[in-house]
Amino acid sequence: MTPRAHDVPVSPLRRTHSACEDGSGESSMQKEYVSRVEDAYRVGDTRVSLDSLVYLFREGMSAESMVESYPALTLEQVHGALAFYLANETEIDTYLAEGQRAAESQHRQSRQTNAELIAKLQRARNASQIPG
Repeated sequence: MTPRAHDVPVSPLRRTHSACEDGSGESSMQKEYVSRVEDAYRVGDTRVSLDSLVYLFREGMSAESMVESYPALTLEQVHGALAFYLANETEIDTYLAEGQRAAESQHRQSRQTNAELIAKLQRARNASQIPG
C-alpha cells in the first residue's frame, strides 16, 4: 500500500500540511512551533519563551488560558509548543533546571556584591516604620 500525503508522520516541532489540506496545490508547507534563538527556546517567531508555557502547563493551565495570557500566540502555536515539550521532555526539563540554577547563582552573587546597599536599604526601611 502506498502512503498518502495525509499519512505522513507529524514532527512535534513542525506540522506538514498536504496540498489536500490547504488547497494551495503545493506539496507541503511546514510550520515551526518552537525555535531556538540565542540559547533560548521561543514559541514560533514570537518572543514568548517555551519556558513560560511549560511552567503554566505544569501548573495545570489549559491551552486556551495560555492564549489569553499570551495574546501573541494562537491556540495552534500553544498546542504545537506543548507537543514539542512532551516529545522532548527530558531535554527541556534539563534546560529549565540549568536555567534555574544559573538564576539562583546570579541572585546569590548579586546579594553578595550589593550586601552593603541591601543593608542600608533595610536600615532605612526599619527606621521609617511607625512603632506599633
